[in-house]
Amino acid sequence: MGERDWSQGLGYQYISIFTVVACYWVISILTVFVNKSLLSAQHDFDAPLFVTWFQCVFTVAVCFLMKRLSLICGRCGLSQFPNQPYNFKLLVKILPLSIIFVGMITFNNLCLKYVNVAFYYLARSLTTVTNVIFTFILLHQRVSGKAILCCLVITLGYFLGIEEELFHASLTFNGVVFGILSSCCVSLNSIYTKKVLPIVDNSAWTLTFYNNVNASLLFIPLIYFVGEFPERIIVHEIESVHFWLLMVVGGICGVSIGFVTAMQIKLTSPLTHNISGTAKACAQTVIAVWSYNDIKPWMWWCSNWIVLIGSGLYARVQQLDMERLYKDKKSKTLPLSTDDAVSKQALLGDVDEERDI
Repeated sequence: MGERDWSQGLGYQYISIFTVVACYWVISILTVFVNKSLLSAQHDFDAPLFVTWFQCVFTVAVCFLMKRLSLICGRCGLSQFPNQPYNFKLLVKILPLSIIFVGMITFNNLCLKYVNVAFYYLARSLTTVTNVIFTFILLHQRVSGKAILCCLVITLGYFLGIEEELFHASLTFNGVVFGILSSCCVSLNSIYTKKVLPIVDNSAWTLTFYNNVNASLLFIPLIYFVGEFPERIIVHEIESVHFWLLMVVGGICGVSIGFVTAMQIKLTSPLTHNISGTAKACAQTVIAVWSYNDIKPWMWWCSNWIVLIGSGLYARVQQLDMERLYKDKKSKTLPLSTDDAVSKQALLGDVDEERDI
């Protein structure tokens, strides 16, 4: 088998998907712990939006620097960075996704600020449920009874975990609200990312660059509106090496997570991305409990397992529906109609780039 045949083969695709998913897990878990350290009470300032804005600006700077290096060094594997870093038309086209992106990372960090890392997974476990809801509302796709049943299982586990956290007085109302808003934005972000990728020639780095340029600008009025003045933060923490080291590490994580998230959605689907995130969060929960020496009751663990099982069953339902649709269409000699193709994409969690949502 030649190199070209291997690069286009199924084995190569499996390895590519496995590598991207593994990188997503590692980088995402590291990002959560770094951001939790930045947002925790060990610092005397309260500026989650400033921290998030810094990570967006850092991402833009890294993308721009890497492109400059690619021009200087020639063909060195960096040709995938955006060739036109100031294309205003692309900035406008990506703006709807950027607004959702700003909401997603803002609510992610605000949720992380008000809940512990161990509960962070459960607080955002309604992502699959919101994904189904938005698929029905925005894409007008029918949702099967089995899928709804799986969503009810996830919801049951979610409320069971909420009750356990409230019983032990370790949960705040803000944490719950920001977790729900985060779930909504994560679902919308995955849907719109798949829709926007063709605009940038399916380049994850290009999308990362333009998305973070927009986000950096959108965050500025938000920061001043909530009273997070950067000059006060910088003066207070100017001599804190630990703080700025965490900020830089957080920026690196922000660059990496944006890229691997786009790559995971590109190689799989929005639904698969959400399921991967749910499974990753389960491992993250175990690591968090072990790292912080937390002791959780068995009912708390049951709630996590209920959510995980519900998410796994939902993935299985979607897989069976996809296989059934494929077999039905394969048995027919007529080509797929446009409506049938859209229905198949919906089962995959994909979004037709020409469909107005």
